[in-house]
Amino acid sequence: MKEIVVGMGEALWDILPDGRKIGGAPANFAYHASQFGLDSCVVSAVGNDELGDETIKNLTSKGLNLMVPQIPYPTGTVQVTLDSNGVPAYDIKEGVAWDNIPFTPELEALAKETQAVCFGSLAQRSIVSRETIHKFLDAMPDDGKRLKIFDINLRQSFYNKEIICESMKRCNILKINDEELVIISRMFGYPGIDLKDKCWLLIGKYKLNMLILTCGVNGSYVFTPGGMSFVETPKVEVADTVGAGDSFTGSFCAALLKGKTVREAHRLAVKVSAFVCTRNGAMPRLPQELLLE
Repeated sequence: MKEIVVGMGEALWDILPDGRKIGGAPANFAYHASQFGLDSCVVSAVGNDELGDETIKNLTSKGLNLMVPQIPYPTGTVQVTLDSNGVPAYDIKEGVAWDNIPFTPELEALAKETQAVCFGSLAQRSIVSRETIHKFLDAMPDDGKRLKIFDINLRQSFYNKEIICESMKRCNILKINDEELVIISRMFGYPGIDLKDKCWLLIGKYKLNMLILTCGVNGSYVFTPGGMSFVETPKVEVADTVGAGDSFTGSFCAALLKGKTVREAHRLAVKVSAFVCTRNGAMPRLPQELLLE
């Protein structure tokens, strides 16, 4: 089977203190999966503008396949500010191209060939892109082998309980961080139990194959119905953490598709995301020693 990996949702430009860099969680995910030799595709939309042209040129130059039509809305941008620890805060512009991703026959055909897809909550803030994402997920073959990764990525106020629930029902792998887990727990009405129990509860409720919980400097967990993996976070000199979570997901997904165990995939993902934290921007080239693990 051809292993096509799709990052679906927002393709945008992060406007950082040192200039603008191509970003958006789905593009970051697809790029990092592609570094491990997988056939990666970004699904999004950009504007009929200079930034749209530049987006397509930039992502193509990184070896990515694109299903990114240019439509009559502005290309997405995000104003990023960093605190003293390099942790980003985002101001995400609304009414942009990736809010209006069209569902096309070509996209439906891609869904039938897709082995793994990663999507989040942000691109579902608009009804057009939300319906496109749902149709894509529903068009993927239901053979038990496809990875449908919901990397929840709660941003600003661009989510609600309905969006989260519908996404949980459609995914088989959930990726969430500790802060997001607290928010979701309040939303779902079980705030009083510890983080691990919340994870087990979500796995059971939504029949997930896997739940990835990242806790920043406090390590990360991968829960499966049969067990749990924990890996400590390495201490590194942080440049910024933009895209680190996406690099974790992309490398974890690539490792699973290449036949690694959950534990092996988890350890690799931690090393990759730690390296990305030492570089500015979301899409640094990974060193050869990581790619050969």
